[in-house]
Amino acid sequence: MKAVIFEGAGADGLVVRDVPKPEIQEPSDVVVRVVRACVCGSDLWYYRGLTTIAPGSTLGHEAIGVVEEVGDQVATVRKGDFVIVPFPFSCGRCLICKAGFESACPNGGFFGGEPGMGAQAEYLRVPQADGTLVVVPGGVERARGFSEEMLASLLTLSDVMATGYHAAVSAEVEQGDTVVVIGDGAVGLCAVLSAGMRGAGRVVAMSRHRDRQELAKVFGATDIIAERGDEGVHRVMELTDGYGADAVLECVGTKESNESAFAMARPGAIVGRVGVPHGVTIPAQETFYRNIGVRGGPATVRTYDVNGLLDRVLEGKINPGRVFTASFELERIHDAYRAMDQRRAIKSLLKVSEV
Repeated sequence: MKAVIFEGAGADGLVVRDVPKPEIQEPSDVVVRVVRACVCGSDLWYYRGLTTIAPGSTLGHEAIGVVEEVGDQVATVRKGDFVIVPFPFSCGRCLICKAGFESACPNGGFFGGEPGMGAQAEYLRVPQADGTLVVVPGGVERARGFSEEMLASLLTLSDVMATGYHAAVSAEVEQGDTVVVIGDGAVGLCAVLSAGMRGAGRVVAMSRHRDRQELAKVFGATDIIAERGDEGVHRVMELTDGYGADAVLECVGTKESNESAFAMARPGAIVGRVGVPHGVTIPAQETFYRNIGVRGGPATVRTYDVNGLLDRVLEGKINPGRVFTASFELERIHDAYRAMDQRRAIKSLLKVSEV
């Protein structure tokens, strides 16, 4: 099969290589034929050389596809099922999973890295299938009738839509709240959508890119602030009569974005952070004396999908797939990464196979 392999930073470091198709290794495994995958904003960290990843690693952690092989101990997934593959895999049985935090499962992990476990490939081995996969009702027969728009929205449920929703849940967004979303990538835009789903009365999107501003408005943003740093904080304070936001959704992960998030939050607010932190420290004095809460981390994708997000997508109530503004064949992986790196695409979709 073909798979994307990382050999070094930059476009020349991405190689589409013929590698062995993954096989069942444990009785709890399944093998999925990947239909759609994508490039994540977090992939750009090692593409840009800002995060270390071992040469020879397989890439990708977001996919939807069709189950082709099933281990002997798998009980809830069958051959021919059409499935969403969340970016974490998890056992589904431990206390952590039962509490709804399967992204921290002590028996689990994350896709990408090991041979056969990168989603930017034609096939993918899924460990702990019963506790990981989200089965889309109707199987492959129903999936063959899905539009490209529906497939794109289902693909967001493997990561970015669930991650944006996790930011809103972590920040405890409630009816009528004023919410600030920091980050205008796919996760940030899905966080805008999620804030509205949870009843926010005012949703402020921090963005200085016209195409992303327009999509943020489509997703429910009531205000756009283009300024960053101290100027951005000042604009938020102007909009909130000097109090700050009821909730802040941090979807970037940089030192500056986190500092802005803490400064924009009103006393007693919670910062829901889902941007992978790079060089971030939480200011103890400032957060303590202003009673600022901080919560978040890797999204519990499966929990959110099975408890409402999947139904909302299938019923057409939300269309988060709009964050995909460019699509590519797997062989054009260099172009897919380059388009996101140069901000010519919000998120790049990979068409790997037909349903």
